[in-house]
Amino acid sequence: VVRRSLLQRYEHQPFISCLAGFYSCRWKRYQREKTEPGKCCCNMRECMFFPLLVAAFCFSLVFLYTWGEGKNDYNSFDWYNYGNLGFWFLWSLLILIVAALLFAYVSLLLVLAVCLLAEGQQLYLHWSHKIGTSLVLGFSIACLFALSILWRDHRKTVRLSFQVTAPYLHIGAIAIMVLLAWPVALHAIRADKKVTQVIIVGPYLAILLFLFLIPLGMYSPCIREMGTLGPKPALIGHRGAPMLAPENTEMSFLKTIEHGGDGLETDVAISYDGVPFLMHDDTLRRTTNIEEVYPDDAGKAASFFSWDALQKLNAGTWFLKNKPFVGMRSLSKADQNQAMNQSIYTLSSFLRLADSHNKLVIFDLYRPPEKHPYRNLWLRKVLDVILKESKIKRHLVLWLHNSVRSFVQSVAPGFQHTMGRKAPIEDLLKHNIVKLNLVYTDMSSEDIRKYAEANITTNFYVVNEPWLYSLAWCSGAHSVTTNAVHLLKDLSRPLFLMTPQQYNTMWILTDLTSAFLISLIFAL
Repeated sequence: VVRRSLLQRYEHQPFISCLAGFYSCRWKRYQREKTEPGKCCCNMRECMFFPLLVAAFCFSLVFLYTWGEGKNDYNSFDWYNYGNLGFWFLWSLLILIVAALLFAYVSLLLVLAVCLLAEGQQLYLHWSHKIGTSLVLGFSIACLFALSILWRDHRKTVRLSFQVTAPYLHIGAIAIMVLLAWPVALHAIRADKKVTQVIIVGPYLAILLFLFLIPLGMYSPCIREMGTLGPKPALIGHRGAPMLAPENTEMSFLKTIEHGGDGLETDVAISYDGVPFLMHDDTLRRTTNIEEVYPDDAGKAASFFSWDALQKLNAGTWFLKNKPFVGMRSLSKADQNQAMNQSIYTLSSFLRLADSHNKLVIFDLYRPPEKHPYRNLWLRKVLDVILKESKIKRHLVLWLHNSVRSFVQSVAPGFQHTMGRKAPIEDLLKHNIVKLNLVYTDMSSEDIRKYAEANITTNFYVVNEPWLYSLAWCSGAHSVTTNAVHLLKDLSRPLFLMTPQQYNTMWILTDLTSAFLISLIFAL
């Protein structure tokens, strides 16, 4: 009898042993304690750490979602760090991996804790996990704070993402509440006082009711009636196709044309002897081999080099070395050889190429710095190249530069004049503006519709991710500037597109199914 009693007492419980072992490092049964009915799930000291674990889970989830949805701007983030640190590294990808690992770590701890609670075990978080949880919480809060200070527009990106992901986030939140119903119901049943039961079940039911009703306040332009979707936005290659070839080179623009791009975007500077050429940065360090050819002048402004000096630089080897975009495809041997032989491109050659393929062009113009011989003549040089050298068809030119616009309209009628910011429709019509070129964070379906009614189209930059392109499509954008023409051209319909009837069906079925499962769990 004694032996049988001992066997019953020390019967193996492998599932609970694993849970407690990983969570508390208490692998032996005698090290664990069960929660008595009506008692707290842990002692007072441990009560401080369970909310810490929940907070770490929440903040790490928010940061992971926030950073994951910011993939559209990873390249800008990495180049920003390059400008400050002086060397190239895919910091954006590293942060994403770290955020995913930390979230997985605290999620596992939280799942273990919930399972232990459901089994009636007292919680004891091992000291190493307490340190790890504190580090995850601190890291997540610090990163979110840094994003809010250094990258304020990122919050707008996250808000835009909710317009397409909210219906699916809603389903995910409901699924989590169904899973939590099990430990909540067990603890409510074990509670010996009605007040305790209300404290346990009340907040759970309040959150559940909020999630059931939250779709009433959701808005997404991708939830629309059949037949109301506008045409697919045109694709303008941002500095060509910089995910396939070195930016602002002939190869880059040819790749855009090859993949069906509708237009080409670039940046124009003026050499010391008055030749307009294509270069985005103030210096030549990032996109040429100037440190090898002119090491003493590596930090010198690009505009202070003569065209002869610029022609001696290679504008492609950096691309093969740095691989500037996350998830870049491997280039074929032929493309690698072509990239290695790219040089700085002139505005005149760029315009001739666009004209020969009937592609729209839009460019940022950079005024030369002080003491440059063409500082006050730069616009004249650009117009001479457009009107006299290249002789591009004028309706292909989207003129963006705002200074002396009236002069440009008088000497070059036929350009499509484009404004780089939102403005009252009356002002736009007064200055013969036919297009707006806006940063994608300014996207608003209401504003797009309002401008379209006045025959003013909208272009958004820089749109790389399919979800963001889908949102622009659903919102009615006329075109987007993108680094990923080769990816977006294959999108046959917007992601997350559904009719209101389909969404209502999904919402109601989700709520009814979850309500049935939760009721069943509490009943059993």
